[in-house]
Amino acid sequence: MPESAVLSLTRDLISRPSVTPEDYGCQQLLAARLIPAGFSCEHLAYGDVINLWARRGQDGPLLVFAGHTDVVPTGPLDQWTSEPFTPTEREGKLYGRGAADMKSSIAAFVVAAEEFVAAHPGHAGSIALLITSDEEGPSVNGTVKVCEWLAARGELPDYCIVGEPTSVHALGDTVKNGRRGSLSGRLVIKGKQGHVAYPQLARNPIHLLAPALVDLTREHWDEGNEYFPPTSFQVSNLHSGTGATNVVPGSAVLDFNFRYSTASTPDSLKQRVARILESHALDYDLDWTLGGEPFLTPVGELSAAISGAILAETGVATELSTTGGTSDGRFIAKICPQVVEFGPINASIHQVDEHIRLDTLEPLKNVYRRTLESLLLSGDT
Repeated sequence: MPESAVLSLTRDLISRPSVTPEDYGCQQLLAARLIPAGFSCEHLAYGDVINLWARRGQDGPLLVFAGHTDVVPTGPLDQWTSEPFTPTEREGKLYGRGAADMKSSIAAFVVAAEEFVAAHPGHAGSIALLITSDEEGPSVNGTVKVCEWLAARGELPDYCIVGEPTSVHALGDTVKNGRRGSLSGRLVIKGKQGHVAYPQLARNPIHLLAPALVDLTREHWDEGNEYFPPTSFQVSNLHSGTGATNVVPGSAVLDFNFRYSTASTPDSLKQRVARILESHALDYDLDWTLGGEPFLTPVGELSAAISGAILAETGVATELSTTGGTSDGRFIAKICPQVVEFGPINASIHQVDEHIRLDTLEPLKNVYRRTLESLLLSGDT
């Protein structure tokens, strides 16, 4: 039996070692597939990042498939059962870096669009792909820049499907209709260095920090809401000391992160942290980094279309969720009113021996095609 189009393209993409921010020719390969199907392709370079904007049609509504060709580093090569950039099939699975996150989704986008256009050349609206090589990295020259470019020329999507691997146990069991925001802080508590035998002459910043840290961890930041769990506060790193056992350190550095819901704002969280720290009369510096704002797509046309496509193709009743980390959906949501994320099972992403089940590739592609049919077919096709 000949290899399916989506499997073949997935294999081609995995074979390219596109470790972030490298694209390694993936987007050129995609453009070569899309141009014969009537897509106009524009390659947008910002810094060391390559982006692709491919569009077919000029009318609305505009449905965008968004994804990334860059992958995370492989980790120790000797721990991989097979070469990470040599797509390998065994026991019903396809192994390789990017198999699940997210080269299979990109291949499914392209083949779904090809099949849809071939069957419905006169479809309503427009189809586009927004592909970056800067999602797994700092995310400063990728999707965010393309969205700014699109907004500047008034080319605003109506719907967007991000191909992130959202499924948990079975293909289609989870679709993300939003994501929490990420707000990080680096707190420096100032003390006074001294000899541990003369504590009266020193001021231990770890001791000063401890009561405030207890209050921060016990604080109930919000209740969340219908779509989001309560905001969480987590410490990621605590640094202090000179390495010597007989020296009271002069400062302590605490790194922490909020994954916050739409029930809170960055400003409200910053103000509450400041109140807690000041209640302990601490001498401190605090620098903030906003990693991403939350976004939420209420139940509507797009979520109904993709949920219906999943049910028709797989028999799975999907659940809308906002769990997990950040994604490029946070940038797209600023210019697009309806953004969801859907892709393959995520159990092996970023791990050694990343893989996808072979029997999910065709259904994944078919869900994307069915969603196109639901949103872009009119009476004349």
